[in-house]
Amino acid sequence: MMDTPLTLLSILKRAKFLFPKNEIVSRGVNGIFRYTYGDFYKRTHKLAGALNLLGVKPGDRVATLAWNDHRHLEAYFAVPSMGAILHTINFRLSPEHLIYIINHAEDKIILVDETIVPVLEAIQDKLKTVKVYIILSDKKGATETKLRPAYYYEQLIEEENSGFQFSEDIKENDPAGMCFTSATTGNPKGVLYSHRGLFLHSMAIGLTDTLGLSERDSILPIVPMFHVNAWGLPFGATMFGSKQVLPGPAPTPKDLLNLMSEEKVTLSAGVPTIWLGVLKELDENKSNYDTSSIRGFICGGSAAPRGMIKAYEDRHNIQILHAYGMTETTPLVFASRLKNNLLNLSSEEQLNYKAKQGLIVPGIEMKVIGKNGEVKHDGKEMGELLLRGPWIASEYYNDERTKETFIDGWLHTGDVVTVDEEGYVQIVDRTKDLVKSGGEWISSVDLENALMTHEAVFEASVFGVAHPKWQERPIAVVVLKDDYREKTTKEALLGHLAKQFAKWWLPDDIIFVDEIPKTSVGKFLKRGLREKYQNYLLDKES
Repeated sequence: MMDTPLTLLSILKRAKFLFPKNEIVSRGVNGIFRYTYGDFYKRTHKLAGALNLLGVKPGDRVATLAWNDHRHLEAYFAVPSMGAILHTINFRLSPEHLIYIINHAEDKIILVDETIVPVLEAIQDKLKTVKVYIILSDKKGATETKLRPAYYYEQLIEEENSGFQFSEDIKENDPAGMCFTSATTGNPKGVLYSHRGLFLHSMAIGLTDTLGLSERDSILPIVPMFHVNAWGLPFGATMFGSKQVLPGPAPTPKDLLNLMSEEKVTLSAGVPTIWLGVLKELDENKSNYDTSSIRGFICGGSAAPRGMIKAYEDRHNIQILHAYGMTETTPLVFASRLKNNLLNLSSEEQLNYKAKQGLIVPGIEMKVIGKNGEVKHDGKEMGELLLRGPWIASEYYNDERTKETFIDGWLHTGDVVTVDEEGYVQIVDRTKDLVKSGGEWISSVDLENALMTHEAVFEASVFGVAHPKWQERPIAVVVLKDDYREKTTKEALLGHLAKQFAKWWLPDDIIFVDEIPKTSVGKFLKRGLREKYQNYLLDKES
């Protein structure tokens, strides 16, 4: 067989050749920007030429602090296709983490959205390697900034006429992208993605039994493009020529549903907190939106509440596709499609499978290791998930913590899972989030999902806190839906849980709050909750 390189440049050229008339739609501060893959290729080529004139060489890191929009998409392909490394940065991280990430990656150039410029202005004096800032804006030099030296994206694109040509010498194992984990403790950890890994991952998410991307799709990635490459959707959508609908800065549930209606979106992706907000808007104002084109919402980042999956199906005829991945896995590892032999089950029995993380994606291998070795596939015995495959990282970028996570050729995920007789994997918890009560394990995820099936509950988070007798016990914080705030008691919610769990699993208390703190990528911030309530039960006892 021929040894031909699998690179992002080949994806870019394919889009230009096969899909020059297919649309890319980008929501910005000044409205909707609409163009084609043919236009996209020309602008991407010009961006690469401009970066070359600014001194970017193969292997250099070019960073982005940007929303999901067309300029960010152009950087996704321009930077790797010239042999450099695209470093997408989560601009919602703390200043300390941003400084660490940029310096650790040794970023040379940063592309920053005009709305995010103040974040960089506040820390630029501590950035050791950055030589140039490029401001992403519709304007061509009118934005006031303290960043120096600063160029303007649209002006660079307009003036670029150097005749730059993409190199054909890129190797498939060369690094193409870089992301850092959104650390809850310690500094974030960097992961390098190769051209080969991103190419194979793009093909994998086009499989019918995974995400099923195709040229006929209109794809809306709500998950940020700084969060594991928006789960690979920009690369995959470009490979298959899908219409891309990019939601731009700080979209609300109304903004997202309007885009879905107007652009006939077929597939979208986001974390559970996003889908809970969209569900609330749909429940309250369903007649305002046309969701008839939607074939599915991809839900990942954390476990999708069973009640939310059922609500979308029953009330809005929208399928939730549960998926799983990590920064270290590019990210797709599991997708919860129903096997053919399960289609004759009742809707409730099918829901049991849909609420699991799903089946292993072709190309990836897994092991689940419990206290006695590999666990039984009985859906009950728990163990840590280990992974390996062509788009699974083999190390962290220049980080001594590599040896704690990558052992004997396997990624130790830190996720505790079960595997059932059909091969469906279910996340029981993170190892750090399991509640150990009197020597027995309690799954916070199971309790959260059960709470969120109650009609009164909007959001719920369960976590362990210190207990004088049992070492640790679970408590829950709950956000109630507006219409239920005056009439819902903790006793009612505990009674709801008592129908599903043993008494010793039930939370020792339920605390009603207006909002649950979240990480920068929309997950519940359990570390913050544990710190705030660590002595809650001890204080009650005293």
